[in-house]
Amino acid sequence: MSTWSQALLDLLICVGLLVVMPLGLRLLPASGLAGVRRLWFAAAAPAAVSVWLPRGWLAAVLAAAYLPAAAALLLSAARVVLSRRLPLPRTVAVATALAGPTVAGCALVAERAGVHLFGFDLDVLALTVAHFHYAGFAAALVAGLVCGVDGDGPAGRLAAVSVPAGIAVVFAGFFTGEWVELAGAALLTAGMWLVGWLTWRRARAGAATRGLLVTSAVTLTATMVLALVWALGQAADLPHLPLSWMVATHGLANALGFALCALIAWQRIGAGSEWGVSGVRTE
Repeated sequence: MSTWSQALLDLLICVGLLVVMPLGLRLLPASGLAGVRRLWFAAAAPAAVSVWLPRGWLAAVLAAAYLPAAAALLLSAARVVLSRRLPLPRTVAVATALAGPTVAGCALVAERAGVHLFGFDLDVLALTVAHFHYAGFAAALVAGLVCGVDGDGPAGRLAAVSVPAGIAVVFAGFFTGEWVELAGAALLTAGMWLVGWLTWRRARAGAATRGLLVTSAVTLTATMVLALVWALGQAADLPHLPLSWMVATHGLANALGFALCALIAWQRIGAGSEWGVSGVRTE
């Protein structure tokens, strides 16, 4: 990637660590997460500083401060699954959101240390950090929220399952090949469009909140086309945007237009009583 796109990616990673994650965690219940929320910045701030340092042992040590917080979220994901308090689709969405930061944290430590984890290029590891904060965490969480508002209807259940499934298949494609990654991108695109449509349909809050929800829905329409075209170009060797411009278009728009707008809107709406995905006020 170019120098400017790397700087933009680093900035997006910092926004994910310091803004998106805290906003999303506030939509989840206090049970088991109160300590993580209280100490979040003690873990995330050193990791955010690390992305601006040269690769090496100091950057890796600062990035590693994030791992205990990510591990605590992973443990919470296991509790969600074992508790069976939520319907299965929402369980899948919430557990995926809570597990995403662990993948991001491991990729961040490896990238900052200059280690080609599983043989991946360092740029790919850096992109993985961003992907698993915005798609792995924010998108999966919003899919669960939308499912709750939809009353666990068929469309909401499909959204809550297809977004995590798309994330998982894209991740598998990193190891198995670009055509699998393309299939994952198509599945994730379908799920995100469904999330956008349900968000648009349910956007009946106040004017400001409705504007944020509509912005997040409209953003998904464009950004996921870019993701799908890029994955197709990689798999079929067709013309597509370089990574630098994907960061500046797909990445930036998803971070600001989708994730931030959606999470701020859900903060304004108010989380439900159980895992922030049931009984959400929409009027």
